[in-house]
Amino acid sequence: MKTVYTDALVIGGGLAGLRVAIAAKERGFETIVLSLIPAKRSHSAAAQGGMQASLGNSAKGEGDNEDVHFHDTVKGSDWGCDQKVARMFTHVAPKAIRELASWGVPWNRVKAGDRQAIVNAKRVTITEPDEAHGLITARDFGGTKKWRTCYTSDGTGHTMLYTLGDQAIKRDISIHERKEAIALIHDDERCHGAVIRDLVTGELIAYLARTTTIATGGYGRLWSVSTNAIICEGTGQAIAMETGKVAIGNPEAIQFHPTAIVPAGILTTEGCRGDGGVLRDKDGHRFMPDYEPEKKELASRDVVSRRMTEHMRKGKGVDSPYGPHLWLDITLLGEEHIHKNLREVQEICQYFLGIDPAKEWIPVRPTQHYSMGGIRTNETGEAPHLKGLFSVGEAACWDMHGFNRLGGNSVSETVVAGMIVGEYVADACQTYSMGERSLAASFINKEHQAIETLLSRQKGENVYELRHAMEQVMMDKVGIFRSGPVLHEAVEELKVLQQRAENIAVKTRKKHANPELVAALRLRKMLKIALAVATGAEARKESRGAHSREDYPQRNDAEWLNRTLAFWNKDDTLRLEYEQLDIMEMELPPGYRGYGEDNSIPHPDTAKRQLEVNQIAEHSRDRFERQKATMPFDLPGKYLPKNQRRVAEPAPAALQSPAKSPSEEKASAKVEEKAGEAA
Repeated sequence: MKTVYTDALVIGGGLAGLRVAIAAKERGFETIVLSLIPAKRSHSAAAQGGMQASLGNSAKGEGDNEDVHFHDTVKGSDWGCDQKVARMFTHVAPKAIRELASWGVPWNRVKAGDRQAIVNAKRVTITEPDEAHGLITARDFGGTKKWRTCYTSDGTGHTMLYTLGDQAIKRDISIHERKEAIALIHDDERCHGAVIRDLVTGELIAYLARTTTIATGGYGRLWSVSTNAIICEGTGQAIAMETGKVAIGNPEAIQFHPTAIVPAGILTTEGCRGDGGVLRDKDGHRFMPDYEPEKKELASRDVVSRRMTEHMRKGKGVDSPYGPHLWLDITLLGEEHIHKNLREVQEICQYFLGIDPAKEWIPVRPTQHYSMGGIRTNETGEAPHLKGLFSVGEAACWDMHGFNRLGGNSVSETVVAGMIVGEYVADACQTYSMGERSLAASFINKEHQAIETLLSRQKGENVYELRHAMEQVMMDKVGIFRSGPVLHEAVEELKVLQQRAENIAVKTRKKHANPELVAALRLRKMLKIALAVATGAEARKESRGAHSREDYPQRNDAEWLNRTLAFWNKDDTLRLEYEQLDIMEMELPPGYRGYGEDNSIPHPDTAKRQLEVNQIAEHSRDRFERQKATMPFDLPGKYLPKNQRRVAEPAPAALQSPAKSPSEEKASAKVEEKAGEAA
């Protein structure tokens, strides 16, 4: 048995995995990253629009801070998130942006003076202050009060991934490519590594480690059409769930992005709407103001997707061979802006649609995009019931997104969570011992026997037919709008597919470089995640965020203010449990999101907690004291210092310094920004 030893094993070579690896390596621990593909081709590279952080540099971002970002995030989650984690995230996000800048990410910058922009479909003049010139700028995104989405045109994920990849190379971090984790090695108490299959040779290898981190992204490819890369199949979550000790949190929380192109399903960034693009129906009518007069196209993603679907149901969609769609109009932005800031969108439209988006409207409709759920972890990123196993990024339910995430928060989470959780991974590497080779051997033998049984079967099910059936069930019955009877059908059909998948036979029987074998091994795991999604959705009898039940249209805080936990039993059945969210520990008690009619059913403790929060605010000297008294949170010491901003917050009267001259203020702001980027 081939065995590889390392202190920190990271499964997944995208932004989140690389940032955890960098954190562990900087603390002196040997680190290995496993990736299905070359790391710089990870799905993180597909992120276009930007990364949220409350820098407050630009004119439209002035006044932004951690409080505003926190409130946007909690409201965006429809009060389904872990508010302490949301606080940790919003506090560290500005530090992450500046660190990335110091490493080489070429963030778009503020240019002082007047500039033209499109706001609410009208051309306006925005005047950027002289003292902001050269600082990191931001664009508008849905569900936010301030412009805080920092970006590099529309290739943000690409520039970030290449930068982190180069930083990993600089630190001599080992990246083992074409390797797939097919099982975790554990003793029911602690994870000791993983069984890895070499996708080229077919060899099974035991990777033993003090800590194991799963950063394999989402599970969008359970659906027939998704913006996700084809490697986003949920197998990372599945191998964790198969231990029987690890839960998938909120599996039913699935986001559909409003603007994927038809028919390919490739994403056009929210930056299109953030920069001023609008949605139109078959008559050319801009319809979003009819539904959401305040936020319009920049309502939260779940809201826009539902409004688009409702509008098409009314017969206002554009007929096409691929079903109805709507139009995304970015022609009003102008050719120069599109060429400079939406270059990838332009190329996608040219290559896949044969159109020029500077002159023609883009056919779009909502498409599966993001998994808010994932491996349930605590605030440190560790699985509560299997020590040594961590998860980060879209693979995890950390849980800062709840039942809907804001655009730009996921790209930000990859790096921010990587920074925070990476420190806790390093702490664990100091504590946990190396796994035993004898334990690994039993897991290697089990997986070897399963593969041999599969390859020796002469007759059975076709893996591709089963996968297509699964994708259609998820697409047709576990979509944007859901209902009990249809979800029940989905659950029953997935159970049948799960049973049939136990009898898969492959035509190609070689062990090495065999895509059919890979598909067969993955499908069994994918069906477990699909079953968790559908079962969780059927059980949750309310509407919250992206989980929209037509038979239960109200958000029901009285009965459903909780987090779904999906466990896989040893008898190959699914079990649901629920983790209550304690209102009395929330900094922001449940309230009205600001979209449509407020028809939520309140929790009996909401008013009581709101009164406590108000009383704390009345007796606090500043927002920092109020926040600490309302809901304290912890972070690794290096990330605790306050964030600096161009416009400093006024100090309490007794602590105010003498006023500075305009030139002194300008010089101070420049020094703060440069110091922050170097931090």
